[in-house]
Parts: sequence; C-alpha cells; structure tokens
Amino acid sequence: MTRTPIRVLVVDDHAIVRQGICFLLAEFEDIEVVGEAGNGLEAIQQAESVKPDLILMDLIMPEMGGIEAIGQISARQPEVRFLVLTTYSGDDLVFPAIQAGAQGYQLKDSGAGELVQAIRQIHRGEPSLHPDIARKLMQEIKQPAPGKPTPDPLTAREVEVLCLLAQGLENQEIAERLTVAEVTVRSHISRILDKL
Repeated sequence: MTRTPIRVLVVDDHAIVRQGICFLLAEFEDIEVVGEAGNGLEAIQQAESVKPDLILMDLIMPEMGGIEAIGQISARQPEVRFLVLTTYSGDDLVFPAIQAGAQGYQLKDSGAGELVQAIRQIHRGEPSLHPDIARKLMQEIKQPAPGKPTPDPLTAREVEVLCLLAQGLENQEIAERLTVAEVTVRSHISRILDKL
C-alpha cells in the first residue's frame, strides 16, 4: 500500500534556495512540495490554500519573518508542523522559533539527507534539532540567562538525552545507548522542548 506523501510548503525569501530545496525534495517519493512562499505573509496565504502537513520555514525575510508566521499559522492550523531551515543560530531566533511552535531547527549547512530525515521525523511527531542548536540548548540549561530561570527544570534523564543530541546522535542511537525504547527518547525530547 502506498503511503500519502508528506505535503511540504517551502518558505524562503531567496528564489534560488526555494528552487533548490524543491528540486531536492522532488527526488523523494514520500515528500511532495505543494507550494512555495517568499515571506511570512505569503506563507500564511499559501498555508490556507494548500493545507500542508509541514512548512519548511526560513526566519529572516521581508514583509514578515518566519517566527511571526509560525505563530499565526499555528493559531489557525494547529495540525501543521514546522521545520525551521535558516543560516541563523543566535539565541534571539532559536528560542523564539521553538516557542512560536517550531518542532525542528536545522541550519542551512545541513546535508540533504539530514534535511529529509528531519522532515520525516517532524512529520512523525518527533522533534529534530541540528547538533549546534542542541548544544545551544545545553548551554542555556548549564548557564541560564540571568533573570530567566526555568520554572520546570530538566530531569537528569532529560539532560542526558540533550547531551547525546548535542553530540549529533539520532533518536535510535540515543535509545540504544540508554537502553530504552525510541518512543521514550522522543517523549524526553518533546518535554525538553516544552520546558525550554
């Protein structure tokens, strides 16, 4: 039985980047690009009309940035999942993007395989973080910004999972290392993102 492909909306203000991503994703039978947008406002309109499963979202764009677009689309279409794909890894973008509703954060220096894997993970309901972003979350836990204590601190196991994520391990590898089920690892990652 053929599975329904993951319907993806690609949002980036650089046409050549959008075209490259669309060309890349066309190689995979389980992924279908259903639309493109050049900024957050277009993304909101496209999301309404094409009803994507997942939106691949850049953050810094004219008219409206990705963080605001994620928040507005999430409010209207809570079933849509978001994967941020950007060159920016600063705290001023990472944490707000996750708070707005992004389930994943990948940097544009990621390989094609990493991007496709992240799309599949997020579609399955699993978070996906670039190792640099996972390390940033680790740093925030070790030395939280003054005046911003986490109201619900991470458990020892959640810190352990985050450390392994920061080393670049995939969910299955973490599960094997900790001798737990992969679904348990996904639960830990979801709680980590909720808390942070």
